Amino acid sequence: MIHAVLHALSIAGSMTWEITWALILGFALSAVVQAVVRKSTVVSLLGDDRPRTLAIAAGLGAASSSCSYAAVALARSLFRKGANFTAAMAFEIASTNLVVELGVILALLMGWQFTAAEFVGGPIMIVVLAVLFRLFLRGKLLRQAREQAARGLAGSMEGHAAMDMSVQREGSFARRLFSREGFTSTSHVFVMEWAAILRDLMIGLLIAGAIAAWVPDSFWRTFFFDGHPLASKLWGPLIGPLVAIASFVCSIGNVPLAVVLWKGGISFGGVVAFIFADLLILPILNIYRKYYGTKMTLFLLGTLYLSMVVAGYIVEFTFSGLGLIPDRADARIPMEGVTWNYTTWLNIAFLILAAALLTRFFRSGGISMLRMMGGPPTAEHDHSAHQHTSPRQDPGEPHGGHHR
Repeated sequence: MIHAVLHALSIAGSMTWEITWALILGFALSAVVQAVVRKSTVVSLLGDDRPRTLAIAAGLGAASSSCSYAAVALARSLFRKGANFTAAMAFEIASTNLVVELGVILALLMGWQFTAAEFVGGPIMIVVLAVLFRLFLRGKLLRQAREQAARGLAGSMEGHAAMDMSVQREGSFARRLFSREGFTSTSHVFVMEWAAILRDLMIGLLIAGAIAAWVPDSFWRTFFFDGHPLASKLWGPLIGPLVAIASFVCSIGNVPLAVVLWKGGISFGGVVAFIFADLLILPILNIYRKYYGTKMTLFLLGTLYLSMVVAGYIVEFTFSGLGLIPDRADARIPMEGVTWNYTTWLNIAFLILAAALLTRFFRSGGISMLRMMGGPPTAEHDHSAHQHTSPRQDPGEPHGGHHR
């Protein structure tokens, strides 16, 4: 028993080491964007559900990557401030499923084809969802959802979603980014994103390690109809989201489990649908209920699920027709631990970058803000006060960049 547990932990540790640099890179790039793009600007761009607006929503979401809980909270925040509901949902989908770190990790563990499938399938899912909303979302249900959202019931990561940590000073992108305030804002966004996702990432790695170590491949091959090509392709996108819903793992945390499922026999499109379903796990469905009411939650469950399935099918048959589905043998579950290779050197370089951002975070009053990230959405109103009173605030550090 002890040997089995140690084996599972070893696999989880190897996976963690393999993807560390990619996570730091992705969150650093996202932090840079969020440091110079104000949330008020985002709201002003998402006023309707026209194709151009949805494309902007997807682009802004992809640039402001978040854990699934923070993405869901931010989408409601945008909706409450006047953003179109469909555009807010497009932003939510993109901020968890069209992000750099997810693409890099998919390429590292499963192959570049999965990264391509992510960036092809994500927009397809948004388009399908927008069509479903146009066809079936009634004004009465939307009004009820807006009234429920206005009540401000707490879900998860409310304080994090409410904070606008962007630089408020005027000037060019470069001038704002490379200012002292820009460095502070970047460090704050970077650490807050890590804090938001760390729990789910660790749970995902542990679950993937346990399943890889304890569940025999024969079970997955039977469950996913491996050896029956057509049945497998039809079954994969249908069952992938259901596995995700039951796994309770969201955001980047479901990629290690996706590797295990792919090795076990789930179809290519099934993997894509599984990854997209991080926004339908049971805890998030409960948050939808608090945010928008039971009827809208059921509506979101049905439309999001259908859009994931359709995206999975389109990706499956398109990539299959183009001969782009990779060999399962090329996917790997890292088990070798730390070795002196390019991964180690990249991890060292990016860990140094992370250390610099962490140092700036702690020296500029970040701890008080970290305490607020899981709090109520009204935490944003206290943000400036915490910045002013922090005993470790740098002398002369500008405070205006953290007001909404």
